Amino acid sequence: MKRGLKIEDLEKLTLVSDPKISPSGKYTLFTVTKLSFEEDKYISKIWILNNKTGDYESITNGPSDRSPEWSPDEKHFAFISRRTLKEEEKGKELWVMRIDGRYEPRMILKMEGGIENIQWSPDGKKILFLSTVGELDEDIKVIEKIPIWYNEKGFVYNTSSHLFIIDVESGNYTQVTSGDFNVTFARWSRDGKKIAYIVKEYELKPYIHNIYIYDLETGQSIKLTNDDFLIRDLEFSPDNQLLAFRGHNFPRGLSSHTKVWILSLKDKTIKLLTDMDMGTGNPMNCDIRGPSSSLDLQWVGNYIYFSLADGGFVHVYKVDINGSISPVIKGEFVVDSFSVSEKVIASVIMTSTKPPEVYIYDFNKLKRMTSFNDDFLSQIKLQEPEHFVFKASDGVEIDGWILKPVNFKEGEKYPAILEIHGGPATTYGEGFMHEFHVLSNEGYVVIYTNPRGSAGYSEEFRDIRGKYGDRDYKDLMEALDYVLEKYDFIDKERLGVTGGSYGGFMTNWIIGHTDKFKAAVTQRSIANWISDYGTTDIGFYFNEDQIAGGFERPFWDEKWFAKYWDQSPIKYVENVKTPLLIIHSLEDYRCWLDQALQMFTALKVRGIDTRLVLFPKENHNLSRKGKPKHRKKRLEEIVGWFNKYLK
Repeated sequence: MKRGLKIEDLEKLTLVSDPKISPSGKYTLFTVTKLSFEEDKYISKIWILNNKTGDYESITNGPSDRSPEWSPDEKHFAFISRRTLKEEEKGKELWVMRIDGRYEPRMILKMEGGIENIQWSPDGKKILFLSTVGELDEDIKVIEKIPIWYNEKGFVYNTSSHLFIIDVESGNYTQVTSGDFNVTFARWSRDGKKIAYIVKEYELKPYIHNIYIYDLETGQSIKLTNDDFLIRDLEFSPDNQLLAFRGHNFPRGLSSHTKVWILSLKDKTIKLLTDMDMGTGNPMNCDIRGPSSSLDLQWVGNYIYFSLADGGFVHVYKVDINGSISPVIKGEFVVDSFSVSEKVIASVIMTSTKPPEVYIYDFNKLKRMTSFNDDFLSQIKLQEPEHFVFKASDGVEIDGWILKPVNFKEGEKYPAILEIHGGPATTYGEGFMHEFHVLSNEGYVVIYTNPRGSAGYSEEFRDIRGKYGDRDYKDLMEALDYVLEKYDFIDKERLGVTGGSYGGFMTNWIIGHTDKFKAAVTQRSIANWISDYGTTDIGFYFNEDQIAGGFERPFWDEKWFAKYWDQSPIKYVENVKTPLLIIHSLEDYRCWLDQALQMFTALKVRGIDTRLVLFPKENHNLSRKGKPKHRKKRLEEIVGWFNKYLK
């Protein structure tokens, strides 16, 4: 008999990610990852798929191989690993391997500052990459820059990310850029004579990005943009005359949609291509993703391909230089990543009940190629989420879903848990959520929605600057009321609420404004926007824009102080009656530890049942990338807390 999904099933799921199609379109490299509770780590290997025959096999032995990239002649591929490094050692390695497997992989570089953004030169002789340079004080830290730290990276105040080029045969490398700025992304021109790269160069305005182009013959860089864009990535046109990039010029601050633009290298003019009220990229929530370096922007032939979020789905679209837009891979699913050739597109696709697998699209039909999770899922019973749409009190339609308990029986009443996503500019939908299915197996109805602030909708829908805890809170509470009225199997007296990051903020906010919930779990949360301003890696500008409603609005200016304080959950802590479990990571620099401690201390002083669980050596991404044992413990704490109060 089939059973529901359990916490420990995390290590039985196979995480398929990062498809990279070969130049001819014949093969696809991709990454396969498994969690191991016994070894308490992730084991990743690179596999190869024959796109025509459908055969696939492991081509590397791991245990930490990722980010495969094809050589132009299709005879080799490069990848990033940590094969020779001990767990406590910093850095990454760059390896090269023949595709025919005649020789063992060859490590050509090891960098303490890491290796990212690898790409072969068009002649196949060199590889460009990004690495972090600079030395940090091991003892006393003398700091003159902000941010002092960054999530997943640790202390960064004396470091910067720069562009390097390595000769594949000799292993000799050169540092191309240097200075007090950060290179965030880079791409070769199609003729190999130039490199375009994106730079963050202003300490107090890190949201301002510029595009530079480096000439390998002269050794000089030229600035192409004018301090007026946030830029995610870029790509050369086939004739090297244009650059496509994804970004925005702040029409709604940081809540603006990321769109596709083209930049002329001849006269530096910029033209908007995707003039529609939808944002590019993949904001979908999923907690079983493997490592990925796939590009959200790819220029092949006459078209620029990009991801596009549409409510609860993510699709692949294309646009030409005249701005003609059309869907390429579209359906009731999430295209989590993709890789385009002239003949076929390789992608990793998932739904809310089917984990990611590799698919091939030949511009005629979409075909699933891998079945890593089929055998395990054949033994598992998963409920299919039911989608609903309701009209909020101001007339705007809101998407939501409910997931029934695995062993649901008509006529019985069940406790329910409201899940709130982070961001707030991320989204729920057809992303596979192991956590939701675990709660379903535990006998809970899981409710999740995309309130105002979510990605995948219009800019107006996404823009809640200066209104955190207002329209978004109403959407969530009205969604709950709608569900309680529509589904009579939910026990109104046994409701729980949880969320992480922005969802943690909203959980803290909710329990200070209503007693509807009998238990709450707040994760990597925000309690106080004033203290968050100066402790988090992004607070000094994110909080100005999102909480005060515009850049250069610090909390110490009396015009804006009330905005910060009035939107801080800690202000309303005297109203809290709901038992609260607080989960936080000790190296979370996106929402620092002080936020958890403030909520915990205030509720303990007030005599509210409160529990604080701290995870060492974890950061803001605990629920998605944390150590396997820590991820297991986190879920056990959540389930245990809700069982205590809702059963």
